[in-house]
Amino acid sequence: MTELLTSTTGSTPPQRLDADWWRQATVYQIYPRSFADANGDGIGDLPGITSRVDYLARLGVDAVWLSPFYPSELADGGYDVADYRDVDPRLGTLADFDAMVAALHEAGIKLIVDIVPNHSSDQHEWFKQALASPKGSPERDRYVFRDGLGENGELPPADWKCMFGGPAWDPVGDGQWYLHLFAPEQPDFNWHNEEVRADFLKTLRFWSDRGVDGFRVDVAHALAKHLPEDLPSEAELAAMDTATGTHLLWDRDEVHDIYAGWREVFNEYDPPRIAVAEAWVNPPSRRARYASAAGLGQAFNFDLLEADFDPEAYRRIIVDNLDQAGASGSSTTWVFSNHDVVRHATRYGLPPNGDRPRHYNRKWLLSGGTDPVVDTAAGLRRARAATLLMLALPGSAYLYQGEELGLGEVAAIPDEARQDPTFFRSPGVDVGRDGCRVPIPWTEDGGSYGFGDAGAHLPQPEWFGAASVEAQSDDPGSTLNLYREALALRRTLQTEETLTWVPSEPQVLHLRRANGWEAVANFGPNAVPLPAGEVLLSSGPLNGELPGETTVWLRN
Repeated sequence: MTELLTSTTGSTPPQRLDADWWRQATVYQIYPRSFADANGDGIGDLPGITSRVDYLARLGVDAVWLSPFYPSELADGGYDVADYRDVDPRLGTLADFDAMVAALHEAGIKLIVDIVPNHSSDQHEWFKQALASPKGSPERDRYVFRDGLGENGELPPADWKCMFGGPAWDPVGDGQWYLHLFAPEQPDFNWHNEEVRADFLKTLRFWSDRGVDGFRVDVAHALAKHLPEDLPSEAELAAMDTATGTHLLWDRDEVHDIYAGWREVFNEYDPPRIAVAEAWVNPPSRRARYASAAGLGQAFNFDLLEADFDPEAYRRIIVDNLDQAGASGSSTTWVFSNHDVVRHATRYGLPPNGDRPRHYNRKWLLSGGTDPVVDTAAGLRRARAATLLMLALPGSAYLYQGEELGLGEVAAIPDEARQDPTFFRSPGVDVGRDGCRVPIPWTEDGGSYGFGDAGAHLPQPEWFGAASVEAQSDDPGSTLNLYREALALRRTLQTEETLTWVPSEPQVLHLRRANGWEAVANFGPNAVPLPAGEVLLSSGPLNGELPGETTVWLRN
């Protein structure tokens, strides 16, 4: 373990106390079970995160987004929550949570936590009460129960399919069925129920009172549902309009009444707590209401995540999303990787993929990462160039743990080691998301590359040692040090949330911020002349020109 892993070098970034700290923040997503394991049980935990706060400060992030850490049976990686106001004992205690918050804040780092309001775990006390209570009871009204079809309710209310494969309705043995848009272990809440609404406000205050600075809202567009007496078929449901706020399940206009109540809670604090919506909506302009000051305040834009490495696509996405941010009064968000998608260093090394729901590459994943062959050098080169361009844009930058190491997707995971419910519910069709959730490497060797003493809960590949924090810390050309330098510069260079485009060749995007900060990205294979200006940072060697698949920051 090198000194850089255990202590910061340079000054600790000052904490941003103003209410607008989030507008152009760099936010680092931690998937806690795969970040650092302090107690040596093979699963990452909260004390493990606390032990790495110096690393996060050295990296230069403004905030951490913590994926679910609540008690859970892990039917969906922690997104099946059994208790919204506690910590999973395998990850720590509330005292460990408080210690982590204190350490982050001492280092000038804010904390955003995941909240999962569409569904709970089937092990939640409320759902256990619902199953033990009769039809029509207040306990069942907290969830979405319907009578089944057939003489004795033996058939589901509709033939709907859930997001992870298989039916979306499960029977409870008395003629009724419950709705789960995701796994059967994730029953959907009934958000028409005032008790549900009040309990989530209590949860928001519980964590805000413990020092949480904001919330990432899972499946924010699904809470409000309208289920008529006669339910449509799966085919009819799939054909419904998603652009008008009237779909039965997704992105209904009344969902914003819920978030208006949340905003009242957020504004009770000084500075107000912030929130960012995970809202997969179509058309993208419908994100504006989630991002409004009267609602959650910010919404994820996944457009760059879904784009190929292409200058025309990038420019269109940047222009569209800055326009949307201007319309909502919010700032936009930029993201390339997270816990649900193939890592972008791998995506950019694969041929363009036309069939990419959530940016999976099914053929490649099902082959175990052998078909087609990944051009790892090109993938990392493009990922570095894309990231440096993204970090020069107005708005918030969301990073996913390990991307600062240039990690690619781990595709070759044995079936018996997989954990994602998508794999178990769609065998032979989708292997799921485990490949981006493999515990990250800290050291060049050891049983889990420094993750923890008892190994890792998902198998790590041999190439992890060379990609580890230890291997990269002292290498000035490493991806880790590129991120460190970029985030340090970004903190000093960020200015008003505007940019202008500088005319350039078709394969080049050239943008300028208000203080003379410029970013020039060459998406093509061939070098182009390097524009005039002081070179601040580049994603690769320049040699007097701007090579293909390279981005440079300049100051004029």
